[in-house]
Amino acid sequence: MAKGKLLAAVLIITLIMTGCGPNVSTPSSGETRIVTDVFGRQVEIPQKVETIAAIGGAARILTYAGCADKLVGVTDMDKQNIAAMPYSVVNAEHFAALPSVGSGGSNDVPYIEELVTLAPDVIFGLTDEATIKNVAEKTGIPTIGIYPEGMFDESFYAALELIGEVMGTEERCAEVIDYLKECQADLDRRTKDIPDGVKPTVYTGAVSFRGPHGFEGTYANYPPFTAIHAKNVVDETGEKGAFIVDLEKVTIWDPDIIFLNPVNMYLVNEHYAKNKAFYENLKAVKNGQVYSQISYNYNWTNMEIAIADAYYAGKVIYPERFADIDPIKKADEIFTVMLGQPFYDRLAQEGMKFEKITIGE
Repeated sequence: MAKGKLLAAVLIITLIMTGCGPNVSTPSSGETRIVTDVFGRQVEIPQKVETIAAIGGAARILTYAGCADKLVGVTDMDKQNIAAMPYSVVNAEHFAALPSVGSGGSNDVPYIEELVTLAPDVIFGLTDEATIKNVAEKTGIPTIGIYPEGMFDESFYAALELIGEVMGTEERCAEVIDYLKECQADLDRRTKDIPDGVKPTVYTGAVSFRGPHGFEGTYANYPPFTAIHAKNVVDETGEKGAFIVDLEKVTIWDPDIIFLNPVNMYLVNEHYAKNKAFYENLKAVKNGQVYSQISYNYNWTNMEIAIADAYYAGKVIYPERFADIDPIKKADEIFTVMLGQPFYDRLAQEGMKFEKITIGE
């Protein structure tokens, strides 16, 4: 019995010393401090963080925060080096030399053994709370959850502020946040006083979500439209986010302007070949009012593309309100602030341009 009590006491002391409480991740040694992540978890981290790893979609946000150079491990998705994920191109050389610490994507599987071997000071995870807790418990490495939910959402600003606090890049993060808030205010200021009665109606189609979709793939409360107070016809459905719409409804709505994702135009054109009457009876098609809208969701959200999309949509929908805006120059300004370099030309090389679209070509 005495031995049993002694063993229990030793176990409790060990748990306390190793910081294995339910909501605390603890570094192994040295001076430390406490930060609170998006899930309200108290995470004990080194006073100075020198090396980090990213799971889920965190590497993108770490790029915005100016500390991608501190990464020693990223996901397989992060290493793809494709224009649909601009941060993966900007960091391509660096990421190619790093070991993978997760699969990435919506069903990211962290590679626990690799994380333990690398032993970064901190792990950042843009993923669910259960995964964050599991990684922290299995690796013993401080693991911080971030979860930005939209291009102008407070959760996005909070994620940048938290990263700045952890990494010592507060000034860089503040610059990005200030710029984004200026964009948000600018878009709002240009469009908030336009009466609904004089606004053209708009529709966005060929939206990618859980894979590519044709004309029927659309988005209610579409962030680039919401930012400019656009009159999105699908908002009346009461849906939230991306969904498949009944094309008969589009015929009834008959929007004045249509925006389509250029990457999925092959699906739209395949449907057009079999259903020409549907398209040719739409007002926007008849009037040549069909434009591109570059997809911004790929392994989470490319915030920089979403904001650039809002400016382009504004230029198309309210040309007089955006007369001073060159959408391509504005896009590169946004990319330079968030990614450290212009990026529009690379997108254009991959067929992702701001331009008029002719369905069927």
